[in-house]
Amino acid sequence: MRILLVLAHPLADSFAAGVAATAKAALEKSGHNVDLVDLYREGFDPRLQEEERRGYFDTPYDTKGVDDIVARLRAADGLILVFPQWWFNFPAILKGFFDRVFAPGVAFDHEQSGGRILPRLTNIKLFWALTTTGSPWWVVKLYMGNPVRRLLKRGIAAFCAKDVKFRMISLHDMDRVTPAQCAAHLARIEKALERI
Repeated sequence: MRILLVLAHPLADSFAAGVAATAKAALEKSGHNVDLVDLYREGFDPRLQEEERRGYFDTPYDTKGVDDIVARLRAADGLILVFPQWWFNFPAILKGFFDRVFAPGVAFDHEQSGGRILPRLTNIKLFWALTTTGSPWWVVKLYMGNPVRRLLKRGIAAFCAKDVKFRMISLHDMDRVTPAQCAAHLARIEKALERI
């Protein structure tokens, strides 16, 4: 399987970078082909450009500003995102990735009569998120309703890919975890990825 592994963290020595390295190694050990997109290191511009927004309903939609990443997404069988949750949401660069790359003609098509959108990422069979939160699990799940999981599973994966296998693995309370807990989380990710 060809996996597009997207890392969204500004620090090259972050725990998220360690998660991405662990994920890449585990996937390659299992025989998968991994294409790592480090959004910060590759200088990805998350800002939706004026011409992109003005042409949002044009057919075909012009993806020239993100053609390289669009080609990499189209070549993938699976998508794995690695990112921290800040303020119960995506880092801005990852939100920009969705805004610019998950575009009409790439991730979905507009239904001719208007209204709903039609999934277009039929190549993506696996959609995972490997993430951390600064808050305890109960704040994220019970108080906030797990907004990132809901957005990814119901709002992005379901609308853009059919019959996709979605999974999210999170390390909560990141600001207070011990090195042993971090190591255990990396081992959990490695074990999970070796099974796909």
